[in-house]
Amino acid sequence: MPRIRDHWASRLGFVFAAAGSAVGLGNLWKFPYITWHNNGGAFVLIYLVCVAAIGLPIMMSEILMGRRTQESPVPAFQILGNKWWGSVGFLGVLTGFVILGYYSVIAGWSIRSFVQCVGWSFNGYVAPPDTAFGDFLADAPMQLLLSVIFLLSTAVIIWRGVSKGIEQAAKILMPILLLIMAYLVIRVLFLPGLGQTMSFLFRPNFSELPPAGVLEALGHAFFTLSLGMGVMITYGSYMHKSESVFRSSLIVVFLDTLIALLACVIMYTIIFSVAGLEETVSGSTVGMLFVTLPRLFYTELSGGVLIGPLFYVLVAFAALTSTISLLEVIVSFFIDKVGIKRHTATMISCGIVLISMYFSALSLGAVGFLSNFELFAAKPGVLSTLDHLAANWMLPIGGLLTTIFVGWVVSKRISAEELGMLDASGNPTASFKLWQFFIRFIAPLAILAVIIAVIFGKDFS
Repeated sequence: MPRIRDHWASRLGFVFAAAGSAVGLGNLWKFPYITWHNNGGAFVLIYLVCVAAIGLPIMMSEILMGRRTQESPVPAFQILGNKWWGSVGFLGVLTGFVILGYYSVIAGWSIRSFVQCVGWSFNGYVAPPDTAFGDFLADAPMQLLLSVIFLLSTAVIIWRGVSKGIEQAAKILMPILLLIMAYLVIRVLFLPGLGQTMSFLFRPNFSELPPAGVLEALGHAFFTLSLGMGVMITYGSYMHKSESVFRSSLIVVFLDTLIALLACVIMYTIIFSVAGLEETVSGSTVGMLFVTLPRLFYTELSGGVLIGPLFYVLVAFAALTSTISLLEVIVSFFIDKVGIKRHTATMISCGIVLISMYFSALSLGAVGFLSNFELFAAKPGVLSTLDHLAANWMLPIGGLLTTIFVGWVVSKRISAEELGMLDASGNPTASFKLWQFFIRFIAPLAILAVIIAVIFGKDFS
């Protein structure tokens, strides 16, 4: 009896799920950090160009592969190419394992910050000692507990399937995320630092753009959209043929970019509104997100008793929508290639992820040799090493091979049909030729530039 593939119940379900995958800690954490260090305006403009010219075409490529084959990454590459191309899909599955192993640990920190803020809201703010966050990182039982809670929350959703699990969760999580984001934006509109924030973000001054800024914008435009790891191929395989790949991709890219920019507006307005705070954000963005901001919510902002908990609900939901997509890539591989049931595939996948998650959680100060572990010229620690490996090597290589595959191996007829870019005579349209130019030449060269930069010492993790 042939396997019946689950599908999204609506286009909105796909859009929310795909946007949720793209919207993660990178939007609330990394993008504000790198935008700050690249002096805003000009960097933002270049980033937007890179998202449109590189991110959007690659996303369309991955979605069309999934929808055409109705398969997860490994069989999708094999059907459209040959068995050897399936190794590119397997690289995506492996990347999901690597990222989920440390991403769940970091995501768990949002739970701790939420609980901390709720306690302050009800009992009054008590300034923690300067060593509090470092002590928390070195607390092995707590790190493991929060990581497991996050992974189990993800597994429960994946267990329920595509339409009843992922889609329903996305339809709940994404609207709440957007509402919280809107509320926080409205609150900061009345802070004195708003004007300075708008000028910083949206008034380009190329003389202030660091030399490495273009490369940073290029790299993040690729990383932010969950590309190169099989997520969009997997999600695309659940799409109905009647849905527009281009329109759906455009909405996802728009939502991801909007949320990243709004996160900057929220964080920068707070920074510019508090005297002397600008100097405190020049270090680690981890400290800004999990140490400085919680303190500011309760000492500098009116209404912080509500803003604090809501902000970390936002962070947790953004992280959860990303972990859902990462786990689904792995689970879909076991379902499609190994032929096992979703429930069994979910348990096996979580069991494997738990191993890397265990070592990542203990590498933050709890266990010496794990905290000092060094490989691939990464920062010390298993978590940092996995992050370095995924961001600098696995994702760019996977993305490069995917663009080459779709641009040069998949037939033009198949791509044009899936993108809905055939004219009345059945010939590819001008818009298809433009997309093909970007996917054949611009995107591969851009990703190759990222890989070359990594070879010469650039770190995108």
